[in-house]
Amino acid sequence: MLDSVAHNLKSRLELGQPGFTIVDVRDRSSYNTGHITGAVPIPLAELASRAKTAFHSKREIFVYGENDDQAAQATQILKEAGFAHVTEIKGGLSAWKSVGGATVEV
Repeated sequence: MLDSVAHNLKSRLELGQPGFTIVDVRDRSSYNTGHITGAVPIPLAELASRAKTAFHSKREIFVYGENDDQAAQATQILKEAGFAHVTEIKGGLSAWKSVGGATVEV
């Protein structure tokens, strides 16, 4: 089954509606191996300290990680930091690839 978040996000990008940020909370080496095109790399350990300076609090943010647990943890960190519009991309990079989303592969 396709992840509806990944599918909807891909549709929004194709329609030219980029009013959101995709955050990759995996470690740097995982990000460098391959990631969603346009994703901002902020390792989970740095997320709390960097988010407030990196994003506007009203910004819509989508997060993915090494697994859904990591994405859920990142979502919680962002919500506790005052970000109201945070959504997990369940299934992460593989879900994104399964809907045909653009990726950067090294």
